Amino acid sequence: MLPVKSFNRSVAIVGLGIMTMAGTFAAQAQRISADGAGQTFNFLSEQYFDQVYFKYAPTSGTAAGLHQYDTQLEDYSAASVQHEVVALHDIEKKLMQIDPSALDAGPAGDYAILLGHIRGQLLQLETIRSWEKNPDIYSSGVTNSIFVLMERPYASANIRLRAAVERERHIPQALLEARKNLKNPPRIYTEIALEQIDGLISFFQSDVPEAFKEATDAEAKADFAKSNAAVIDALKSYGAWIKTDLLPRSNGDFRYGADTFQKALLYNEMVDIPLDRLLQIGLDDLHKNQAEFARVAREIDPNKTPQQELAELAGIHPPPDQLLKAFHDQFDSEIAFIKAKRIITIPSDVQPTLEETPPFMRATTQASMDPPGPFETHSKKAYFNVTLPEKDWSAERVAEHMAAFNVGTIVSTSVHEAYPGHYVQFLWQDQFPSKVRQLLGVASSVEGWAHYCEQMMLDEGYGQPGAGTSPSANPQEAARQAKLIRLGQLQDALLRDARFVVGIRMHTGVGGVMTQDEAVDFFVKEGYQSHSIGEMETKRGTSDALYLYYTLGKLEILKLRADVMKKQGAAFNLQSFHDDYMRQGPAPMKIIRKAMLHNDSPVL
Repeated sequence: MLPVKSFNRSVAIVGLGIMTMAGTFAAQAQRISADGAGQTFNFLSEQYFDQVYFKYAPTSGTAAGLHQYDTQLEDYSAASVQHEVVALHDIEKKLMQIDPSALDAGPAGDYAILLGHIRGQLLQLETIRSWEKNPDIYSSGVTNSIFVLMERPYASANIRLRAAVERERHIPQALLEARKNLKNPPRIYTEIALEQIDGLISFFQSDVPEAFKEATDAEAKADFAKSNAAVIDALKSYGAWIKTDLLPRSNGDFRYGADTFQKALLYNEMVDIPLDRLLQIGLDDLHKNQAEFARVAREIDPNKTPQQELAELAGIHPPPDQLLKAFHDQFDSEIAFIKAKRIITIPSDVQPTLEETPPFMRATTQASMDPPGPFETHSKKAYFNVTLPEKDWSAERVAEHMAAFNVGTIVSTSVHEAYPGHYVQFLWQDQFPSKVRQLLGVASSVEGWAHYCEQMMLDEGYGQPGAGTSPSANPQEAARQAKLIRLGQLQDALLRDARFVVGIRMHTGVGGVMTQDEAVDFFVKEGYQSHSIGEMETKRGTSDALYLYYTLGKLEILKLRADVMKKQGAAFNLQSFHDDYMRQGPAPMKIIRKAMLHNDSPVL
């Protein structure tokens, strides 16, 4: 997965369909003329980023590489939320004075993205109201605000330490605002916050001082000792309050409901497919991948059931202390294969840096890519984060966790996060056509691309004997390993299929109401995951309601590719297709299809 902060503030948010909006706005009497539409939109989009987006999310400014925001921290007060709502409604009203049909194709797409993003933010703040429901967005949020100052050396340790001190001075107040704001949160949200809090405290006790140990500014170091101690005390107090006060009264409902879910899907992904049909699309892909898993498993050993083959696969993984190296070893073979097969242009030879997942992300993610923002100029290093087992875990829990990093899923995860997935998409970032697309990426075009790559690379021959992954010299063993790699890819596909189904059913009740326990069982039985992974994925799904975007995006890209192949015939070239897709930036598929096919045909 790609950390959300790399692209936007809270959830991956994009826009309404261009044609839909044009019809909606046609009834407006007052429109900005065609002559002024482009200039007005450029002015309003810049105004949005300068006066709204980064004003209320300065941590995202730092992550984007705009370091004038480094000393600021989000104002978590209810009053600030209301001011943001007013500002969002104001910019929305101004945008609606523009006739999108008066814009050129590229800006018209940006207009749709920006307007949908704003409406998605309003839906989050006014209807979903995570700021009243989720205690972890405060404790993990303030932690992330310091982490983005630590993670890459875009400036000297002294400069970054001073910025950290300024942010830390505001953290105790932020955690006090959390106590005022939180009203009857869902119990699962409070439990996740409690699960994370000790790691966050440890992060400030150990990781933050270590990150700034090279600082030489004596005054800044003295100020940091005070501000950091105050943060640690505030987090300890917050954790105690969560446990003794908030947890007993955490009886809220995390579910979006069908109407809010459908709106979030429309604003965030520009998808208006009815939920019952969307659920069936997910189930169909689940069943297709289950059938393919069974077929490949029979080829490996016809005397074993898919479940038995899965159990064997789960045990074929590196030791935990060799996990980072196992991922690093994949990079060279993936790059060589991509170049030899002309899969996609790789704009740089620099590889990402592997490291352990930061503490505030470990409860809900196994691996992620954290690239620098589009405007970062002094530190272009990207980090590939991998969640290692915790030192206090039982042997059984370690084994369950490591089952997700078997010989097959290591390949698919490396492809997903690095080559040609998230990291390669990041390397194209400078060529995205606008600031809107650099900052407001849609999840289905980010995670969908990475998930599509997992299957596409194997379909093109990666993992076969002589084609990367260092297969055994023994032909029979090499062929068996290739099949195990395919099983790993299918297991990851089934994980994403399970997210698709669980997200819809757990939040909307479409297809039958699904409880959290039933969701865990679904991940285990239908998604072929371990119980611990099922629990982690269910926790994530309670707040990341739209995490169907992995499979959604993959299926959208596969349909786009098929449609482009049909249109181009013998002239179709896979590398050209992928490069053209990259050039659009991580936009909603409706916009990408308009640019590449010049029509408004269905995305699925």
